[in-house]
Amino acid sequence: MRVLITGGSGFIGSHLTEALLERGDEVLILDDLSTGSVENIRHLKHVPRLHYWIDSLMNRALLAELVDESDLVVHLAAAVGVRLIVESPVRTIETNITGTEVVLEAARKKKKKVFIASTSEVYGKSTDFPFREEGDLVLGATNKGRWSYAASKALDEFLALAYWKERKLPVVIGRFFNTIGPRQTGQYGMVVPNFVQQALEDQPITVFGSGKQSRCFCYVGDTVAAMLKLLDAPAAVGQVFNIGSTEEISIENLASLIRAKLNSSSPIRYIPYDQAYEDGFEDMPRRVPSTAKIEHCTGWRPTTSLDTTIDLIAQYFRQKQKTLAYGSTTEQYSTNQQLESTDAAA
Repeated sequence: MRVLITGGSGFIGSHLTEALLERGDEVLILDDLSTGSVENIRHLKHVPRLHYWIDSLMNRALLAELVDESDLVVHLAAAVGVRLIVESPVRTIETNITGTEVVLEAARKKKKKVFIASTSEVYGKSTDFPFREEGDLVLGATNKGRWSYAASKALDEFLALAYWKERKLPVVIGRFFNTIGPRQTGQYGMVVPNFVQQALEDQPITVFGSGKQSRCFCYVGDTVAAMLKLLDAPAAVGQVFNIGSTEEISIENLASLIRAKLNSSSPIRYIPYDQAYEDGFEDMPRRVPSTAKIEHCTGWRPTTSLDTTIDLIAQYFRQKQKTLAYGSTTEQYSTNQQLESTDAAA
């Protein structure tokens, strides 16, 4: 099978690329490197079944050609991270909405199945826990930039489902809940890589807000496994699925856990939201998914604990520092090898 991944050199995209190549598929990547990195796929460049183009989705001629050559499309290209969303709302809205529109239109012409990556952000300020796919979405006011990302991704979902209902384009939508793992960057406000890096360097671990807000963190390998199962499930077409862990933890307890696991002397520092982002910034106190729907459809459930995932992330950063210390520009890193070594150590 030939799979086109938009945003394939990003965090999730690079892990999906790895998994597809391991099972024998051919992968075509289209990425403008706005938030991704060639470093994420450098260790795969020797695989002849991998092809990549550094270009924008707005190159519609190239996109049409790649869609034509593929059997299915995984659309991961998007503006990501709370900091980027707050600082660049125009980019967020245009990238998400226009990007999804051009992908769906290109796929429609050839009737190619499309996986659309959405987010738990679309649930907004809902308090109907755990979040279910058919539940109401409760967003904040339009003068709060915080909600532009959620609104843009919700519109992506509406558009994808409209293409399915009206134009019979097979689509599958996955709402990701805080996917974490090796290769994720803290550059745009991702909490776990930031905490791990700060703990490894014995720098203050910066908790935004009260720290009482809770999240569920899902290992990227589990997220990729869910995507593959959904892509292979005919019953998933035209449906929306939560993809995430149900292991809930508060952000301040997450900071304490990471500090303890890494034997760090880092103090935990609390920073008000208005200092971290902008005046009037709103956050959700909880974000917990129901995964009953995806489990019923595919049998998928996450299998990797938060403890193990933190170990893998820390190992990744340590290896990265070692590579930089030796002056190498090529990162030799395998998630599978890490998992095997972690299991052996356990």
